[in-house]
Amino acid sequence: MSAENNNDSRPKRSHRNGGAAKSKKPAPAPRGPEKPGLRARQAAAKILAAVIDRKTSLDGMLDSEHGNPAYRELNDADRALVRAILNSALRHLPRVQAAINSLLQTPLPEGARALEHVLAVAAAQILYLDVPDHSAVDLAVEQAQNDPRNRRFANLVNAVLRRLSREKEAVLESTRHIPAMPEWFFERLIAHYGAAAAEKIAEAQLTPAAIDLSVKSEPAAWAERLGGTVLPTGSVRLGAFSGSIPSLAGFDDGGWWVQDAAASIPARLFGDLKGKRTVDLCAAPGGKTAQLILAGADVTALDQSGSRLRRLKGNLKRLGLEAETKEVNMADFQPEALFDAALLDAPCSSTGTTRRHPDVLWTKGPEDIEKLADLQERLLRHALTVVKPGGTVVFSNCSLDPREGEEVVARVIGSGDNCERVPISAADWPGLEDAITPVGEMRTTPAMLPLDAPFSSGLDGFYAAVIRRK
Repeated sequence: MSAENNNDSRPKRSHRNGGAAKSKKPAPAPRGPEKPGLRARQAAAKILAAVIDRKTSLDGMLDSEHGNPAYRELNDADRALVRAILNSALRHLPRVQAAINSLLQTPLPEGARALEHVLAVAAAQILYLDVPDHSAVDLAVEQAQNDPRNRRFANLVNAVLRRLSREKEAVLESTRHIPAMPEWFFERLIAHYGAAAAEKIAEAQLTPAAIDLSVKSEPAAWAERLGGTVLPTGSVRLGAFSGSIPSLAGFDDGGWWVQDAAASIPARLFGDLKGKRTVDLCAAPGGKTAQLILAGADVTALDQSGSRLRRLKGNLKRLGLEAETKEVNMADFQPEALFDAALLDAPCSSTGTTRRHPDVLWTKGPEDIEKLADLQERLLRHALTVVKPGGTVVFSNCSLDPREGEEVVARVIGSGDNCERVPISAADWPGLEDAITPVGEMRTTPAMLPLDAPFSSGLDGFYAAVIRRK
């Protein structure tokens, strides 16, 4: 905490909202040169508003070429700061909001959404980032003074945030019990996993994801070479390193690719694929396609997006691998000859990926899960028609919600006699035995591979089932 925050010698004026005085007149607009860092905070507040209020995906807005204009005009250092602020704010949003509300004796006025985002951006810096408190406070006040909607609240912003910086430790302790995810989703987790497991999942998603690699061969050798650890999935988890991913040994040679450990599981569930005709029905960006090729399969890779398919081809080229590719919506795909195996990594709500995509839970809602579950069921039923009798379909997605996983498979298997579940054996997954459900499906959560384990840092939430066509 800065000396300024500890020794504020300016006269205090009482106000029921955080000790700030009401002002009959708006504070004057700021003059003089723009303060360094202001535009980064303004960009962060604008993007946070787009995520929360308009359900806009964060990835698109942080794209360096086509993203939010306020973000694109920043230099690299400020862009990194914006990403850090947004990731922290979105990961901890219910706690950030509770912290701010605890310092307000009355709620903010209706229609003050822009002010709420300014406060959230500053509070996230004070509570969770290594940013000087006085800088976060000062720039938030400057934001308010620069915005006609917020100018009359500049004194309020100053008082609330200065108090937050003084009482930081107490506020962190008082909000620690609040689940760091939307209430609607936390309640769904409790209903399926139980309260204790739901709390562990909510807490685990606060830890940023590690970088996992899928390697062509010899994971132990690659782990030693790159200073990583071999996980139960066979993936290599990297430790701390400096530089970029492409600068690491083996990237240019195509020895490995980045793929979360959980995402590497579905392709491994087929077992021996040597000589088998296999289709990857939703293939881009190609990590699972590469796994199928390395397992010996003759692979056809589908994707309805031409740009995503070009990305897949580029990834396979770097890895020195080949597959037949088709630009087609898998729901319309009618093969000339049936396949031995099909991988359907279906479109989903992506709620298992919040460690790396903290905006997901704020841009999705229950209605999205319902729509996606219906789509997944249609796609799974179609996937079963493209394999031979006796052929295998692996169905997977990165959702934590059983409506998109267990319930989809149960309906498909229970609605006829043309397919059956092939149970996954826990004995085949040492270190991940807890991920195998009683009926033999795979269900990972971010709370698995916990922080106190040798490989630490969790993994994405994933669901997978193996289904045989009769």
